[in-house]
Amino acid sequence: MDKIPLSHARKVLARTKLRSNPPHSGANGRGPAGPGRSGLRRDLRADLTASLVVFLIAVPLSAGIAVASGVPVELGLVTGVVGGLLTGLLPGSSLQVSGPAAGLTVLVYEAVREFGLPALGVLVLTAGLLQIAMGLLRLGRWFRAISVAVVQGMLAGIGLVLMAGQIYAMADTRPPAGGPEKLTGLPDLIIDTLISTDALTAAAVGTATIAVLVLWPRWRRGARIVPAPLAAVALATGVVAGLSLPVARIEVNGLLDAVQPPGSADFARLGEMSVLGTVLAFALIASAETLFSAAAVDRLHEGPRTDYNKELIAQGAGNTVCGVLGALPMTAVIVRSAANVNAGARTKASRVLHGVWLLVFVTLVPWALEVIPVAALAGVLMHAGWKLLPFRDIVRLWREHRGEAVVLVVTTGAIVTTNLFEGVVIGLLMAVAKAAWETSHVHVETRTGQDGTVHVRVLGNANFLRLPRILDELEATLPSPGHGVELDLSGLRHMDHACRSALTAWAERHAGSRGPVATGHGPGSPPHAGSGPWSGQPAP
Repeated sequence: MDKIPLSHARKVLARTKLRSNPPHSGANGRGPAGPGRSGLRRDLRADLTASLVVFLIAVPLSAGIAVASGVPVELGLVTGVVGGLLTGLLPGSSLQVSGPAAGLTVLVYEAVREFGLPALGVLVLTAGLLQIAMGLLRLGRWFRAISVAVVQGMLAGIGLVLMAGQIYAMADTRPPAGGPEKLTGLPDLIIDTLISTDALTAAAVGTATIAVLVLWPRWRRGARIVPAPLAAVALATGVVAGLSLPVARIEVNGLLDAVQPPGSADFARLGEMSVLGTVLAFALIASAETLFSAAAVDRLHEGPRTDYNKELIAQGAGNTVCGVLGALPMTAVIVRSAANVNAGARTKASRVLHGVWLLVFVTLVPWALEVIPVAALAGVLMHAGWKLLPFRDIVRLWREHRGEAVVLVVTTGAIVTTNLFEGVVIGLLMAVAKAAWETSHVHVETRTGQDGTVHVRVLGNANFLRLPRILDELEATLPSPGHGVELDLSGLRHMDHACRSALTAWAERHAGSRGPVATGHGPGSPPHAGSGPWSGQPAP
């Protein structure tokens, strides 16, 4: 008798109980009675608690990302509000929380510096419409085909550039424009900080903030009550205010002054290639980050799985509204999403409520942001950038898949030395080249017939990357003058145009000096008369 797995037996028993005990209806037969209402109350209570936790994390992160992006603080909070109230209501992922993310900080900063703050709304709005189009065309799942090494390299590059910029902010100093300039300017920054009391004080505040972020989660009881980012910023703010330390604080201009919808002149810039490239980068990177975050969040809970196409449409709708308001672009944020799940959220109500609390905060008490030191927010983003660096993954990849590790490192270096968009393109090209190299396994077999004819058979997948090796091996198999060569290509599963042309030219070139050369047909090639594969007959 076959044994039935215990898990399967439990599922069968549960289904049997459901059939024999159907859900009871209320007195009027309108729906579930007391237990259903009790479950709804429990879900609402859990979602309310989780929304407060996510709200407390979202405030310092949204403010810090806005400062690092070179835009007013209020715009980061506006993006968080839209991510909660609009994207949170739409279908896609049930527990994933959206808002401004550190992953787009570098790109937004460069876009604002190059095109100006008024053009930001057009960039975000157009990127949102592009995301909606990709979702309607059901392209969501295709983002899962992007090499993980490229994504990790992208995040690592963003993390390094973000950290390089926030080191300057921790010393109350304006950072240079480009990534290489930030790195090469670090020695001068260290010297200037050491000889300036105010800069040294600000750096101490930022360093202490990072220390709290690292140590706070170890106090599990406190971490369950107050999230680490809020605790770190609150402690830094209290110390700076209590000691009246001379450090820079956030400037708040008011919500209505910060929100600036784009005008017709800004839309006219969509004809510029550089603007279109930035829009494409916004859409692709935000979509990739969102969907990879969704895959990670789905592993954290047992609820409904993410519909990737619907999630793309939801993110596109949110970015479209953010663009209309002139706010920052949004993505799904893994930090907020993980906090939402860990806080016990049951439904999408938690992320909607977190948007409500953000709206109340930015409307009624925006002045509370003015007491927060910039160095403390820089410390929060330094910690966030550090967490983007995949130290464990790169060690594992180097041991198991060195090609993937090379792609990761090259992508990271390209982002740091050029910019985000070009770096990601270089990484994707590297990943494609690596895949083409690894899948093009070619084997050359040779044997000599009794009449001196050399029979050469090429097996596997032949593309331009393997062409030098194929030609070298063919040259090594050439017989003495007067004897023919039979080149059989029928064993190739794939042969690109470069290989076909080169092999045909090789056969023609050696036909005169070495005697007759026969070529068996390969994939996509017409058969040649009198040259069947391994026929042993030289060409006429």
